[in-house]
Amino acid sequence: PSMKAPPLLPEETLARVLRLARFDGLGVLVLAGVFALLAAAAGEKAYAAAGLAAAGAGAVGLHGVARLRAGDAGGLRGILASQPLLLAAVWAYCALRLAGAEMPPLPEELRATVEATAAELGLSAADYLRLVHRVTHGLVAGLATAYQGGLFGYYWRRREPVRQALTDDGEAS
Repeated sequence: PSMKAPPLLPEETLARVLRLARFDGLGVLVLAGVFALLAAAAGEKAYAAAGLAAAGAGAVGLHGVARLRAGDAGGLRGILASQPLLLAAVWAYCALRLAGAEMPPLPEELRATVEATAAELGLSAADYLRLVHRVTHGLVAGLATAYQGGLFGYYWRRREPVRQALTDDGEAS
């Protein structure tokens, strides 16, 4: 039988939370910011707003990281809050895409493949593309729910070790 590894020291838990939250927050801020700019440049105001909301969620997470680094255990609330904020932005984006499902023109080099696949399924090409559109955005919303929910759970389970690490650091100095 294998032995269970001992729990991490609170300081190591804090370091891991900080590392992950910084990577996640920065990645969200940059990617969502780029997508918001591209949407704005294309005149797609609603999609730009969804991108800005997602970028804001990344900024909330990064602010939480800065607070934790400064020794403020309340920073974890910002990191936790960033997850449902980002999820809401992703859901809003998916809902907007599904509600305004104007299909882009089909590239000529894909037309034969799409028509053949649609015919195999007993669908018109337009119905097939609408189905793919719905499934794609449903998957994006579902994956975001799982990912953001998983991160929220990860941070939630580490609240006490993070608080302990910050309290221990404060008592040692």
